[in-house]
Amino acid sequence: MPTALDQRIEAAVGYGVEELRRHRDSGLLDAPHAALADAYRELVVAERDVTFYRVRLARLASSELPVDQALFARIERTLDQLATAAAVRDAKRSVAAAALAPIEADAPRQAPPQIATKDVAALLAIAQGAKLHEHLVTHRLAVATPTRTRISYAQLQHLEEMGLVARDTAHPVHAGQPVTLTDAGRAVLTAPRRAGPPGTTPAPLPPALPAVSRTRR
Repeated sequence: MPTALDQRIEAAVGYGVEELRRHRDSGLLDAPHAALADAYRELVVAERDVTFYRVRLARLASSELPVDQALFARIERTLDQLATAAAVRDAKRSVAAAALAPIEADAPRQAPPQIATKDVAALLAIAQGAKLHEHLVTHRLAVATPTRTRISYAQLQHLEEMGLVARDTAHPVHAGQPVTLTDAGRAVLTAPRRAGPPGTTPAPLPPALPAVSRTRR
């Protein structure tokens, strides 16, 4: 369901509103963008209600129903429902516009760095939940993720140096240190597609990985 803010949102965030909603469902957005996505979702619902009552009114006016007091009552009731839906839609639009304003003020945002495809895959896996573990016998460090994506400790350090992930060092390594995306890491995953400079691997965003792990057999 298109809205009056679609083009403004796409211009401010750098990608379409459907992708914004997917990023929100995947938990990849920072607080301002998450608030915008939530407000936009409510606006779409309100816009759908306006369309519903508008179509109903058109059917009543163009149908072969007898022109009597019952029809007048149905038209009047539908007009009231349409007016209420439009008022709700206008209020939701104002909320969405207020959430969009600070993002528009910051646009264009600084382009996130281009990173290798394997690093994008690692960030996607970490977004689903990840922990750094130390093996009790070998003392080898490894990152465990629900998607079983292989992330070496060296790659984790590389992502940390880039400021894309962070560890909760309040937890001991043998029990598992939670690894999460930073705002910069989320920005990499939600950034518009760009061609990388010569000698680098572009980092297109794969489809969001399911939250449920798939156990290899």
